[in-house]
Formats: sequence, C-alpha cells, structure tokens
Amino acid sequence: MYEDRILIVEDEKEIGDLVRDYLQASGYEVMLAHDGEEGLRLFQKSQPILVVLDVMLPKINGIDVCRSIREESTIPIIMISAKKSETDKIIGLGIGADDYIAKPFSPGELVARIKAQLRRYKDFATSKESSLKFGDLVIDEKGFMVMLADKKVELSAKEFQILIFLAKHKGQVFSKEQLFDKIWGFDSYGDMSAVTVYIRKIREKIEQEPSDPQYIKTVWGVGYKFDGSSK
Repeated sequence: MYEDRILIVEDEKEIGDLVRDYLQASGYEVMLAHDGEEGLRLFQKSQPILVVLDVMLPKINGIDVCRSIREESTIPIIMISAKKSETDKIIGLGIGADDYIAKPFSPGELVARIKAQLRRYKDFATSKESSLKFGDLVIDEKGFMVMLADKKVELSAKEFQILIFLAKHKGQVFSKEQLFDKIWGFDSYGDMSAVTVYIRKIREKIEQEPSDPQYIKTVWGVGYKFDGSSK
C-alpha cells in the first residue's frame, strides 16, 4: 500500500480526468480506470490507500467492485453516482463504502473528503494502543483487525473506526451527531443517517443476535453505547 496513491474508477472520461488533475495538484499519485474490471485489476496492481469509485460502471458495477475490494482491504472507499436518492446512499454505505457523493459535485469538495478520510484512516492505522478484549471479541487497534471466537471479522475502515471508538469509551452513550463528529469529523461532509447504517452492519458481523445486541446497544432516544459484558 502506498500512502500517496489513489485509484479513481470512473467511466466518464471528463470527470475522471478532472478529479485526477485536482488530486495530482494536491500531491497525490493517481491511477485512473474507466470500467469495473480495469478498476479491480489496478487495485490489485497499484495497492492504493484510497479508492474513488463510481456506482454505474461498464463490465462490473461499482457496488460489486466495492464488495470485492472489501473482501481483502479496509482502505477508505468513496462512491460517486448521478443518483441522489437516500436508497442509493444506504446501498452504497451498506456494502462497505466510507463516504458517498452525488453528481454533480465540486472537485474541491471531493478532495476535501478524500483528505478527511485519509487523515482518519492513518490516525487509526498508526495507533500504538494495545488490543481490547471483551469475551470472544478481540479488537486489535494497531493491526486494524477484529477477531470473534478466533475468527477474523471483515470490517470496512469506517466500521472499524466506529467499533474501536465505542469500545474505548465502554459504557459511555453517544448520540448519532456525536459519533458523526468523532468519526467523520467536524470538517467532513456527509449524512448522519450513515451512522445508523454502519451500526447495523457492525452488529450483523459481531453480534450473535443483532436484534438483541451484546456489544453495541441502543439507548432509546439518546444514541448508542458499547457494553461488552457477558450475558
């Protein structure tokens, strides 16, 4: 993985070239693909630290590309699309994307989102704190890895960041607004409904009964807290 290399997968040449130029002007090395197959091939070859991924792509669509990347990597993924509906946002975030931006967008706004994602990803990835253990659940912050009953749990970068943040503040209740500010940042763009989507996805991966969670509990009318106590 290269700290300054970004992969753009965008079938509209004008948009891809424009985003590439803005990122290169900001000091990043950029790889550009125009369809899903080429995007996956360049991902394997170039080892980027972040992917900007269009939803509607030839050959393999962006959602399937995102799923494939998530099978082996937790790097940030920002999805872009011409569709603005909330359903599309939830689909994009639910399959492992870390952020979502609708067309038309300002290249400057996208660059700001990319910088925010990379800053937080690097902060979590370079943490020196030791692993946290709660029964069968082990969260290795330094290794950016989660184990449940000795089996690795595949989490996206944002899922991991939310989980480790809540676990490090065990018992403390956070509202959706507070979690959005802590994980996405005050300078970030986005939709706070993403918090609910990510909490649901985390529960599906670490809870035996997601509807009756052991670890991440809902405090009705307030927000969420990490419990981790044995049932």
